[in-house]
Amino acid sequence: MAEPLRVANCSGFYGDRLSAAREMVEGGPIDVLTGDWLAELTMLILARTQAKTPGSGYARTFVSQMEQVMGSCLAKGIKVVSNAGGLDPQRCAEAVAEVADRLGLNPTIAYVNGDDLVGRLDEFRAGDLTDFDHGGPVPDREYISANAYLGCWGIVEALNAGADIVVTGRTTDAAIVCGPAAWHHQWSRDAWDPLAGAVVAGHVIECGTQATGGNYSFFTEIEGLERAGFPIAEIAADGSSVITKHPGTGGAVTVGTVTSQLLYEIGSPAYLGPDVTSRFDTIALTQAGPDRVQITGTRGQAPPDRLKVSMNSWGGFRTDLTIALTGLDVEAKAALLHEAFWAASPVPVDSFASVTETLVRTDHDDPASNEAATASWRLTVKDPDERNCRAIGVAVNEMALATIPGFYGLAGGGIAKPFGIHTAGLIPADLVPQQVVVLGGARTVVESVAPPADPVAVVEPDVPVVQTRSWSGPTRRVPLGHLVGARSGDKGGTANLGVFARTADVYAWLDQELSVDRLRQLLPESDGLRIERFAFPNLWSLNFLIHGLLQEGVAASTRQDGQAKSLGEWIRARHVDIPVALLERSQP
Repeated sequence: MAEPLRVANCSGFYGDRLSAAREMVEGGPIDVLTGDWLAELTMLILARTQAKTPGSGYARTFVSQMEQVMGSCLAKGIKVVSNAGGLDPQRCAEAVAEVADRLGLNPTIAYVNGDDLVGRLDEFRAGDLTDFDHGGPVPDREYISANAYLGCWGIVEALNAGADIVVTGRTTDAAIVCGPAAWHHQWSRDAWDPLAGAVVAGHVIECGTQATGGNYSFFTEIEGLERAGFPIAEIAADGSSVITKHPGTGGAVTVGTVTSQLLYEIGSPAYLGPDVTSRFDTIALTQAGPDRVQITGTRGQAPPDRLKVSMNSWGGFRTDLTIALTGLDVEAKAALLHEAFWAASPVPVDSFASVTETLVRTDHDDPASNEAATASWRLTVKDPDERNCRAIGVAVNEMALATIPGFYGLAGGGIAKPFGIHTAGLIPADLVPQQVVVLGGARTVVESVAPPADPVAVVEPDVPVVQTRSWSGPTRRVPLGHLVGARSGDKGGTANLGVFARTADVYAWLDQELSVDRLRQLLPESDGLRIERFAFPNLWSLNFLIHGLLQEGVAASTRQDGQAKSLGEWIRARHVDIPVALLERSQP
């Protein structure tokens, strides 16, 4: 049986710490260096970059990192697997080869593609490509990117071909970890439990320092976050893993930090992927030592027969305007700005495709600073016609000396910016084979996992018993975050909100307290939206999907936090009545 594979992450998004690759390669022993560069918004950014400069639709920071560590990786036998190829994995691989040539090195470099469907959309029959949310046809738009989420087997094929560096396009975030593990341990394509365990490990480390204390609700308990270390997953032959980090680096790996990351951008307990359906309701976490969390028990079942497709189209133009409201009479000032703006605007309000106005109350009573006295009036207009969006600058100018006292702008005004709309689709997996190309060598086609001929039994998790009880006695009205942590994020226009407890008692209370109706009360922005609630008693956690909160995706959202990154911290700040007895015994 092979030894556990040590997989180190060096990037959680395009723009993450440039020195992280060197830190992971030089900080201690590892076997594989991975990095996640892609997100739904990133694909839109890369599409725009590619349109302006053909051949540039990949993450160039990855190439810079390879220049820093390629020699060390080859000397130490460290494999590199990254999805930095974005929309052009071939050109990314060629750029890495140019660096190798300049350094006098001779690595075997491979790339995996087949995910890019934008040039194939016309060939799909009606019903091949369907909407992820409602199952009907995807909206009839001109898509500038359309990428299927590929799985790990193209990566396995590249490593079998001897690749030292593997560059992919739009794989799942976990595939770049699952692929090396499946290759190292020689798993079969239907080894559901080990594959599921590797997917879970990949999900934990794919966002980099979020697994080591970054963005953690209880961050005040974590030392060294000014320079958190990146995570490592030690993946065993049975798919179990230990999450850790290099000694002496900042941050911490605890059951809490790992739980928090497990809840990031997920949906139901059945975590669907192209290689396996991983059952997050079977995961068991154990603190195995300082900065070592063991993940065991993960069960898997067959994947769906369809792949998710991330699609972007241009939605038109938008202009965002923010005007300060300082001091007294804030609501009256906002009302006057509304009336004056639309009286002066050369484009009537009903001529725009959409208009969003928001009063943001950040002002304080008896403010000790000018900033503490200030709220803001925010306006976003969207329209296919760029001229309409630019025209509102006239209204802003006319208001400056004629409306509210203390008038000044905080942002925007007359600057029209293009924005994108994200659409999630589904396509039969057998229509999207992966192509594996070794630079200067062979090209191989890897077919998607075929659905089992016979139905595969659905995993029935051994659900822990939650001891319900009635908390009698006095309560105290305090922020919910005194008891629980949270992690939130975006999936297209849907926001995910994970809330976790740190003791069994707190989870039992949370499970009773935080219903969908109660969530609507605490988060009024969710009123009228469809909300799904999922319980993870094995992780003492709940997960909510709030559909439509982010409108048509991150780039189109008019929320101040268009990615819902702070949604979890908002709900933690809401005051609720908590039993005093529970507060007194709630610390883990």
